[in-house]
Amino acid sequence: MKVSESEGKLEGLATAVTPNKNSSCGGGISSSSSSRGGSAKGWQYSDHMENVYGYLMKYTNLVTGWQYRFFVLNNEAGLLEYFVNEQSRNQKPRGTLQLAGAVISPSDEDSHTFTVNAASGEQYKLRATDAKERQHWVSRLQICTQHHTEAIGKMMSHAEGQQRDLIRRIECLPTSGHLSSLDQDLLMLKATSMATMNCLNDCFHILQLQHASHQKGSLPSGTTIEWLEPKISLSNHYKNGADQPFATDQSKPVAVPEEQPVAESGLLAREPEEINADDEIEDTCDHKEDDLGAVEEQRSVILHLLSQLKLGMDLTRVVLPTFILEKRSLLEMYADFMSHPDLFIAITNGATAEDRMIRFVEYYLTSFHEGRKGAIAKKPYNPIIGETFHCSWKMPKSEVASSVFSSSSTQGVTNHAPLSGESLTQVGSDCYTVRFVAEQVSHHPPVSGFYAECTERKMCVNAHVWTKSKFLGMSIGVTMVGEGILSLLEHGEEYTFSLPCAYARSILTVPWVELGGKVSVNCAKTGYSASITFHTKPFYGGKLHRVTAEVKHNITNTVVCRVQGEWNSVLEFTYSNGETKYVDLTKLAVMKKRVRPLEKQDPFESRRLWKNVTDSLRESEIDKATEHKHTLEERQRTEERHRTETGTPWKTKYFIKEGDGWVYHKPLWKIIPTTQPAE
Repeated sequence: MKVSESEGKLEGLATAVTPNKNSSCGGGISSSSSSRGGSAKGWQYSDHMENVYGYLMKYTNLVTGWQYRFFVLNNEAGLLEYFVNEQSRNQKPRGTLQLAGAVISPSDEDSHTFTVNAASGEQYKLRATDAKERQHWVSRLQICTQHHTEAIGKMMSHAEGQQRDLIRRIECLPTSGHLSSLDQDLLMLKATSMATMNCLNDCFHILQLQHASHQKGSLPSGTTIEWLEPKISLSNHYKNGADQPFATDQSKPVAVPEEQPVAESGLLAREPEEINADDEIEDTCDHKEDDLGAVEEQRSVILHLLSQLKLGMDLTRVVLPTFILEKRSLLEMYADFMSHPDLFIAITNGATAEDRMIRFVEYYLTSFHEGRKGAIAKKPYNPIIGETFHCSWKMPKSEVASSVFSSSSTQGVTNHAPLSGESLTQVGSDCYTVRFVAEQVSHHPPVSGFYAECTERKMCVNAHVWTKSKFLGMSIGVTMVGEGILSLLEHGEEYTFSLPCAYARSILTVPWVELGGKVSVNCAKTGYSASITFHTKPFYGGKLHRVTAEVKHNITNTVVCRVQGEWNSVLEFTYSNGETKYVDLTKLAVMKKRVRPLEKQDPFESRRLWKNVTDSLRESEIDKATEHKHTLEERQRTEERHRTETGTPWKTKYFIKEGDGWVYHKPLWKIIPTTQPAE
């Protein structure tokens, strides 16, 4: 990056350069500064910037090793360039590093080696002839790096001033007329300029953090600075009924009559209810979401909303327009994790601890694709405190048996055929039943608890999730803070796991969803673990929805299975014996859940609670949906004020707070004794 004279004038640059006589031997270094004599060995330390050049050894790779290369420090451009030799200096450089935001670190290996870590992630490992020569290169590089990094900061401040002036000029325009402040093109300019500056500021902040971290001590190999993953202690955030502003969708049941006293509505049916599985029927609701039409019609609303947001802003308290809502609650979306109950039940069928961990990873990676009901990224309803969702699945035992896979079929492709009508009519002892219940247990922060169990196979999963949304410029990120525990009581094993982040990308055009981040699965008893990485798409090239995973036996540090592919397409499992299996998610049969009809549901159950909003959205009556949603919000605020005034604590229905998490009130491990099989 070239800097102007006013922001950084290069001092003491000589017009003549005296080559070092020893440069051909790799031990010389020259400078264009007049503060030093013609001899390369007669230099004096100074704080001003110098153009420095000379031979250094550069580490290439394990095969090639160290090689002499001719390096040039271009202070004016803020570049470190290298050539094969001094004679090729007039040709195109073999390599170039931008020094703005770079970190220059002397190595602990010896007194001659140092590294140049560019902000792009590229690294040069270099070696000087002796300690003095290394010190000279390091000090000159650090001065140049600091100068150009500060210049970026000054330019950022200048650009921010111009951007603020642009926003002010747009907002000062009249709201009507030929050129108004609500003109769609101006709103686009306002939103994109704000997002661009926010992203640039975030990048600059990351450079500063990276620079500070390296100055305190070199980061371990492979360390990355995350954009979104907040390291938050949960213990100070789980406070129900906090006296704070309310979020958009934190709302009150519509089924409670308006004339009913608030005190009664707040305590309605707060005792746990035993759901009769016979009351549940196969779900016939169509959850497919509409295409882009409604989004394009409301484009100016989105632009105006984006222009008000700041990078990193918590969206929990931001009023979002109704038309971007998905026609179901977040609690119901969590139930989609169980859309393949056969894979869930098959985990406990594994003959060994290794097999069971691999089966869990297979179930985990196939549990995300059903969560999206359309190509457009839409937001499910924010559950209100006390909202619940119930459903179940009846799985024919014969179908589970056919889904108990073996790793013995090399190059096999796993496809689940749709369940036959005869299989689906099996009842009683011929079927396994998987029950699911979810409850919104906290309002600030928004925390959901969900629990699923298969009593016949003595297995259950309990999880709590705090969804934390943030504005990231031209996208929205949702961090899933929390933990889940799968209990296999037949084996006395517990598997702890976390969830990835979700991102809504391209929110100004056609929004789409991707997952990102690293998650872990651990079984303390067996010593097996899994590390799973959901890869976000890079700016240039790369595949969408890519995921990789490793299953490892920690005691022996042995990788027993590797996984790669896309979490919504095809997954490839490669085992330690070299055999491979493919799972095609596009052909994987999805088991429909069973739910009670609306008339049998509690007023706090998701579908009955949001019925009016859902019906209006289905009919594309956005204004009517907004009105129903507003009614729910106002009732929620009224009920919250009443609890605050009377000092009445909120009482959860199905989940109990334990430490930093939430646990179902009647988990299987409290009812069925855990089996301790002989090893």
